Amino acid sequence: MNAFDILADPVRRRIVELLSTGERTAGELTSAVREEFGISQPAVSNQLRVLRESGFAGDERRGSHRVYALRSDALAEVTDWVDRHRAFWRNRLDALETELTRGARDRGRS
Repeated sequence: MNAFDILADPVRRRIVELLSTGERTAGELTSAVREEFGISQPAVSNQLRVLRESGFAGDERRGSHRVYALRSDALAEVTDWVDRHRAFWRNRLDALETELTRGARDRGRS
């Protein structure tokens, strides 16, 4: 699965959002996601497995807890895609702003 496939699922996207603020235990993630989406613990575990296997999240056993963290390079594919397209839109939006300013100025002269 590519990064966009991973983030297309609202449950996985929410887990990534939770992990973006720092490490979380599996229990914390499960509680938050179950409450928000009303899914079972095994369903949350499955989504965590997908995030681990795709490289979005890493996990580590600490005592009796499994702690998850977002991997620093997890969003590289998304960031690269956005960066490639940002320039395209920035140029067009800058041109639009110029035309809107010119039109407002021309209306003020009338």
